[in-house]
Amino acid sequence: MSANAWPLDIVIMAAGKGTRMKSRTPKVLQKLAGRPLLGHVLAVAGQLQARSAVVITGHGAAEVEAATADAANAAGQFDLKFVRQEPQLGTGHAVQQALPVLADDGVVVVLSGDVPLTQAATLQALVAAAGGDRLALLTVRLPDPTGYGRIVRGANGDTNGGVQRIVEHKDASAAERAIDEVYSGIMAVPARLLRPWLEGLTCDNAQGEYYLTDVVGMAVAQGVPVAAHCIADAVQVAGVNSPQQLAELERAHQLRQAQALMEQGVRLADPARFDLRDHANGTPAQLHCGQDVEIDLGCIFTGKVTIGAGARIGAYCHISNAVIAADAVIHPFTHIDGEQAGASVGAGALIGPFARLRPGAQLGQEVHIGNFVEVKNSTLAAGAKANHLAYLGDATVGERVNYGAGSITANYDGANKHRTVIEADVHIGSNCVLVAPVTIGAGGTVGGGSTITKSTPAQSLAVARGKQIVKDNWHRPAKQPKA
Repeated sequence: MSANAWPLDIVIMAAGKGTRMKSRTPKVLQKLAGRPLLGHVLAVAGQLQARSAVVITGHGAAEVEAATADAANAAGQFDLKFVRQEPQLGTGHAVQQALPVLADDGVVVVLSGDVPLTQAATLQALVAAAGGDRLALLTVRLPDPTGYGRIVRGANGDTNGGVQRIVEHKDASAAERAIDEVYSGIMAVPARLLRPWLEGLTCDNAQGEYYLTDVVGMAVAQGVPVAAHCIADAVQVAGVNSPQQLAELERAHQLRQAQALMEQGVRLADPARFDLRDHANGTPAQLHCGQDVEIDLGCIFTGKVTIGAGARIGAYCHISNAVIAADAVIHPFTHIDGEQAGASVGAGALIGPFARLRPGAQLGQEVHIGNFVEVKNSTLAAGAKANHLAYLGDATVGERVNYGAGSITANYDGANKHRTVIEADVHIGSNCVLVAPVTIGAGGTVGGGSTITKSTPAQSLAVARGKQIVKDNWHRPAKQPKA
């Protein structure tokens, strides 16, 4: 049940083809900040504690419904329903399809699946304006209102009067096109009032379509008050119809996220080159930063990321589902992706540049992971170092281990993965292969170029390589001169 005075039922129009996107993917599934446009709208429905959400599909209906159902079921916040609009005969016709699944005791909020950034607080205010007996419209003043339905107020041209009707751009007179207050496409209205209005719609207009906006005139004719909740923030009602508009809205959204972080004290080298997105596995975007965190330009954060106080993130890093502890330094071009298992970097650790931490990488305090080192499903205890050109997979590495350049753990035998254990204070020479399962005892040394297939005791030296042969006065073969 909604926390509002009336149960809320959200109706989302998502039937359009989106021809200008020039994409095989339905428009409402195009992604902004890593989340489908429709996913943003459904997330707001969850924030409003809606009783139900009714998604009106049409173009690409099966794909839209499958993608949306998976996301909504994972969230489990409201009753999700789908209805189809075939053919598409206008906005009024779209909402008509939802009537059979709407109860008369609630307030209906009509949203568009391609308008992703409307804030919950804005919609709460709109619902309050509707109350239980009014039609409420979300409006905005635009410097260039071309293409939008204009809000026509008092009958004598009083721009501060009550709303009398909405006129679509194509049907507007020159005087009406001069009006800068426009309808956003979002409304809230008691279902018991909306139902007869929708049933009375006609298509007597320039487009031959059923306009949802015609319900305004019906409300006025019946003496039902029409309220307009006008906002100044055009981004909240901006729709997406082309790749250009999607890119513009992406940047606007990312800049707002960057500004919010800077208000909390985060130092961003360039807020215009910062991205926070949902992870591909569906983890919602969350970035939590302690005091004095510094983030250089071009960094991308996805999923849930926590950065401790005093940590520094170098330029062009990509960090996902990870915890970075206090005072750690992530050098430029580092890629950290914890996916489902997560990844963590200990306090004071130095990572990169050009390092890669994969799921299950758990690094202790003051660990060093250098350039072109990859770590997967491995734990490194405090002070361990792998500074150059190395791979650690399915490994347990003890304190103060020094892992040489070019060395790898051979953790996969073609069928199963096995673990390598490197105990404290071990030195692994350059260009070694540790064939798992194997344990290198504490304080031991593995000579460079060795392939180790058996465990070694503590404090031992292990060397496993071919004997060096040197032939004096040897000459390479020479090419024979051409005839």
